[in-house]
Amino acid sequence: MSTAILPGRHTARPERDFVLFLIGMRVNQLWRVDRWLPVARAMPRMLQELAAQPERGYLHGELWGGRTTVMLQYWRSLDELLAYAKDREAAHLPAWADFNRRVGSSGTVGVWHETYCVQPSQVESIYVNMPPFALGRAAPLLPAQGPLAHARGRMGSA
Repeated sequence: MSTAILPGRHTARPERDFVLFLIGMRVNQLWRVDRWLPVARAMPRMLQELAAQPERGYLHGELWGGRTTVMLQYWRSLDELLAYAKDREAAHLPAWADFNRRVGSSGTVGVWHETYCVQPSQVESIYVNMPPFALGRAAPLLPAQGPLAHARGRMGSA
């Protein structure tokens, strides 16, 4: 997808229910590179796998790094997200097993996630002079004009 800036105001307009999945890790002991680096390296493998297999339902993701990482992911459905998480042939389960073997409850590295099932009528977004970003890469972008020019008009008008 293009990274060209779209001048003006745009809004993402999801056409169906979707899942917003937030996932990340926190390095609790910086000196324990042996514990947190394998955890940090696991996500890129999963993202490569998901990009190569769009039928799994992964739509798009954005990643922010630091001591605490945050990855925002969009999925077509909760069933597809859970199917990927439990698939014995996919990259997730070996990474989860490795985390539990290396880290477990030692406290050296934290992991977290939150899952939200979202209806299009419950979404509001605005992007001003931005390239396609976040939900705007997972759902169609439209000019934020007319009834979509204001937050109240964007909310519930899907």
